[in-house]
Amino acid sequence: MRLTVLGSAGTYPVRGRPASGYLIEHEGTRVWCDAGPGTMTELPVAVSDIDAVFVSHRHPDHCLDVIIASHVLAYGPSPRFGVPLYGPASALEAIVEFVDGGRIDEVFQLNPLDESDRVTIGSLTLSVAVADHSVDTLASRWETEHRSLCYSGDTGPEGDWMRLAKDVDLFLCEASYQGEPGIHEYPHHLTASEAGAIARSAGAKKLMLTHIPPHLDPARSVTEAEKTFDRPVSLAVPGVSTTL
Repeated sequence: MRLTVLGSAGTYPVRGRPASGYLIEHEGTRVWCDAGPGTMTELPVAVSDIDAVFVSHRHPDHCLDVIIASHVLAYGPSPRFGVPLYGPASALEAIVEFVDGGRIDEVFQLNPLDESDRVTIGSLTLSVAVADHSVDTLASRWETEHRSLCYSGDTGPEGDWMRLAKDVDLFLCEASYQGEPGIHEYPHHLTASEAGAIARSAGAKKLMLTHIPPHLDPARSVTEAEKTFDRPVSLAVPGVSTTL
């Protein structure tokens, strides 16, 4: 399994750092996981070659490029229809409603997911759990026969979504905050130290931090996460691929 970071900026993109988006590949299967602004143009393959798209929730920094991709697929040089699109029902409804009259519901085959759903996408198996966020959000676990990846999506520390990270080979976890837990007004994001503690408790082999807002120093986030994870922590850097 290979993970390529398309973007990792939390909340909003900046030059050279698109918002959240990742490409997950295994044995010819390609899944675009979250489609924040700027991530479509960072795909190393044509949009028409993607096997499926997954969006964790409807906040724009995680799904706006699905709308742009629908125009490429409908009106570009290699039209394609019926691409599977997975995510919470509310996210899929919001994306389709935004276009309002376009061909997005032809371009994408909508597949709403609920708590504990498990689906097969080519050579990948996807399992989901409800995350601790202000809108319907799904954390996800991606598995092959021998490797596993968990992506937290946007989430706070509540709920049992972290069961998806149990003994995972790589835990891709949001770290929107720095400093002590519990001091931030908005409770539906994690601090870097919480990300490290969850990874350690779940038995994750490796931890990669993502969704760090552009105004924060990511080096500090890594340092804080390493204190609770008790081993080296990496950053989700756009353009970098990791093979599990």
